[in-house]
Amino acid sequence: MKLNEMQYTPGSRHSKKRLGCGRGSGLGKTSGKGHKGQNARSGGGTRLGFEGGQTTLARRLPKRGFTNFSAIDYAEVNLAQLEKFEEGTVVDLEALINAKVISKQMKNIKVLGKGELTKKLTVKANKFSASAKDAIEKAGGIAEVI
Repeated sequence: MKLNEMQYTPGSRHSKKRLGCGRGSGLGKTSGKGHKGQNARSGGGTRLGFEGGQTTLARRLPKRGFTNFSAIDYAEVNLAQLEKFEEGTVVDLEALINAKVISKQMKNIKVLGKGELTKKLTVKANKFSASAKDAIEKAGGIAEVI
């Protein structure tokens, strides 16, 4: 394909709607706005969500709870998931992402004590549960808080 052979995809380009150009155009006289009324006026129309004076949907639905904007999300990793690493490995955020234990979106890690750990590992995380820290140290590893 050459530059002079390129074309727009059919239907992707439309000619501008020319309003008030005579009866035969289909958009003459009232220019497609009908006769009188709120939407025929200049600046007419209603704001988003307006329901003609009826209480809006957002106000009719029940409200529950709130979203804590300052909450910190942790990727939870169990001891059983750490078992896939080889003995003597340093397990940090990058190692967990490479091993596909956690997704890339998470920036904080919390190690939980579910499962057993038999290998000596150096685990670097933001938080540890008490049982996880004990299990890592019993196995001869190091639980390092970042």
